[in-house]
Amino acid sequence: MGGWAIAVHGGAGVDPRLPPHRQEEAKQILSHCLRLGISALRSSLPAVDVVELVVRELESNPFFNAGRGSALTTKGTVEMEASIMDGEKRRCGAVSGVSTVKSAISLARLVMDKSPHSYLAFDGAEEFARQQGLEVVDNEFFITEDNRKMLKLAKEANSIVFDYRIPLIGRDSCGFEEGTGGMSAIEHALQMNGLPISVYAPETVGCVAVDVLGRCAAATSTGGLMNKMNGRIGDSPLIGAGTYASDLCAVSATGEGEAIIRATLARDVSALMEYKGMGVKEAVDWAIRERLEEGKGGLIAVSSNGDVTFGFNCVGMFRGCANEDGIFEVGVW
Repeated sequence: MGGWAIAVHGGAGVDPRLPPHRQEEAKQILSHCLRLGISALRSSLPAVDVVELVVRELESNPFFNAGRGSALTTKGTVEMEASIMDGEKRRCGAVSGVSTVKSAISLARLVMDKSPHSYLAFDGAEEFARQQGLEVVDNEFFITEDNRKMLKLAKEANSIVFDYRIPLIGRDSCGFEEGTGGMSAIEHALQMNGLPISVYAPETVGCVAVDVLGRCAAATSTGGLMNKMNGRIGDSPLIGAGTYASDLCAVSATGEGEAIIRATLARDVSALMEYKGMGVKEAVDWAIRERLEEGKGGLIAVSSNGDVTFGFNCVGMFRGCANEDGIFEVGVW
């Protein structure tokens, strides 16, 4: 075995003008979560327990788009979703439309372990959470003032904010030109993004890990898209799209959910390793390059032999990784 390894992400796509102190804040959060995961792996905790632990910690921090700080629906409410997968036996659990459960990822874990199903949503997921004794809070707990302001901007732009940033049409950089024919930056931006790139939006979170026994697991959690339609489901809770784990690897995705769903992105990485004999880095690079088409996103992945990698096709991705050989890195760009 190649030893344990772990990777975390806080979303793909970052505004290049994100203030340095905010970049540093993200790095500190990711470093803290990495250390939490490392300690658990060194204590011989199974990979599936580690990824739940780390993602639950990420959900508790309003900097990112999961748990407290989740993106708001067009009605100003929070509908969270998450999934977890244990690669050893390809067991999985997922939830969508969660509005009062404090940890969506822990609910997904209970769906996997304590229900006869793989996926529960909305009222059924909420009812199951109460049956299982999970901590619940009012929907207001998850809503931050920053996200109320973001929703207002999204409504004014009549657009949805994806959890990645994209440049202007026909421009190589992500800067905005002022005074172009009297049109605003919003009007010049790609409608898929809908807001000036200088407006920072929080991001989806995820964790992948392989333990000392070579067992792989993945977990992903999100609040979705700012100003999304009520009932919208993204890639994060969909096994094979935003999350996947097998006996070969574990993968967590982030970015434009609709493009990731069409690409079955996370599963593709495992399939490339299984059927093409690729290493995990080669598989991640190929999937990002060939499967996302015009969509923007990123992946983190570990292999059962302890390799850890990431890939993205946008400006940046909040990420961190560590392994038994002493690697410890956090990055944005």
